[in-house]
Amino acid sequence: MTLESILPPERALFGVPGGSKKRVLEFFSTFIAQNTPSLDSQEVFSRLVGRERLGSTGIGHGVAIPHARNPHCKSPLAGFLKLSEPVDFDAIDGEPVDLVFVLLVPEQADDAHLALLGQVAAVMNDPDTRQQLRKSETQRQLYDTLLDAIRRHASEDRSG
Repeated sequence: MTLESILPPERALFGVPGGSKKRVLEFFSTFIAQNTPSLDSQEVFSRLVGRERLGSTGIGHGVAIPHARNPHCKSPLAGFLKLSEPVDFDAIDGEPVDLVFVLLVPEQADDAHLALLGQVAAVMNDPDTRQQLRKSETQRQLYDTLLDAIRRHASEDRSG
């Protein structure tokens, strides 16, 4: 399973209104439930918020990777949000977040799902990738930039 296979172009969202961590998670929950009939927005939201209570998913450098298990999620789903303005995400470095990569996995998540989370973190830890994502001016450009970074990272993993 690859990040590329679980992140279709329509789930890379550009210029998403921020406001607060809660608003961003609410926005994503509503969005993903509208696009995935088996998911309930309230359940997705409460699970993402529940995960945040365990500790912020803000990994630093303006990036957050909110993630949660969901019993109605048949296979992993990803979404990427570029916020119109950064929000406080209680990140480990205290920096506000403007790049949000959301991952939902089935309840019986296994090592493959942890590997997906690791891939997201590795891609988002690259300073060039973050800079290019922030420079993106359209949804298509945002998605293409993200996909290039995912593919580049995947090929480095295979060769290294």
